Amino acid sequence: MHPLYLSARDVEDLLPMGECIELMGDVLRALARGETLQPLRSAHWLPDRRGLLAVMPGALLPDESKAGALGVKVITVFPGNSAHGLESHQGAVLLFEPGHGRLLAVLDASAITAIRTAAVSAVATLVLARDGASDLALLGAGTQARTHLLALREVRSLRRVRVWSRRRERAEELAAWAAERYHLDATAAGSAREAVEGAGLVCTVTAAREPVLAGEWLEPGAHVNAVGACTPTARELDADAVARARLFTDSRESLMNEAGDFLLARQEGAVGDGHLQGELGELLLGRIAGRTSPEEITLFKSLGLAVEDLAAGLHVYHKALARGRGTPLPEETSR
Repeated sequence: MHPLYLSARDVEDLLPMGECIELMGDVLRALARGETLQPLRSAHWLPDRRGLLAVMPGALLPDESKAGALGVKVITVFPGNSAHGLESHQGAVLLFEPGHGRLLAVLDASAITAIRTAAVSAVATLVLARDGASDLALLGAGTQARTHLLALREVRSLRRVRVWSRRRERAEELAAWAAERYHLDATAAGSAREAVEGAGLVCTVTAAREPVLAGEWLEPGAHVNAVGACTPTARELDADAVARARLFTDSRESLMNEAGDFLLARQEGAVGDGHLQGELGELLLGRIAGRTSPEEITLFKSLGLAVEDLAAGLHVYHKALARGRGTPLPEETSR
């Protein structure tokens, strides 16, 4: 069988948010049980630091109940792309079968990243946020802000949404879209503080390298999904925001090596390694405790994992085969 190319449209059509949230819960449990191979990513900045190239390998290990998959996501991240009408993340997910290493599919990485990242935040929100949390603050107004809005609607009944962006027009555009499409009380905030104060749910989905969220703005009982910063020298949260919160992550190893939000707070003496409560998969398996009181602030630091991309990609691939979707690639690509 020829390998398939699955476009952004294919991915978006075959990976609805509700299904992806369920998939991400499953793969995070598998990670915690040791049923995956998840090395650290390799990331390299261009000399002028306009963008970086990242390589993310991983594997879903096969057993008697599932076939598994091998793969790698190769992406470029150019934060300035939005000014040119382009996604900041570009790239491909290469999916291989584990029996003989044959290429199964090449999938659009931008679409997979946009959906699965928000789906993981939704899993974290489901198990960490207060049941009644309904006011959402979005810091950032790009693709991830939009998919996070879609994802959090799946796990919480949103009442009000406030969007902040350094580019006011983008915040207004997203708020108008949310109000029109989902009939939400959605507005553009004049400042990040204005967006966050009083919000029970906060998502930081920016390209910032310096803090855009201060701990003093967070109300008791808030839950934060910190998504945008994924290198040791970049942060979206100040040290106080990290120190005030009960901290969870997707991968302990990734947090200790890549999460500037945590590493810089630790460097400043605000927290130590013991501040990390554990991985989201451990929480889903009941190995660790989550929220312990309604007033507690919880924080999920998302780094993004190749196994999440592979689980999403494998799901899309099987649905594509069943529905006759995708473009067959030349046979030579599988040799």
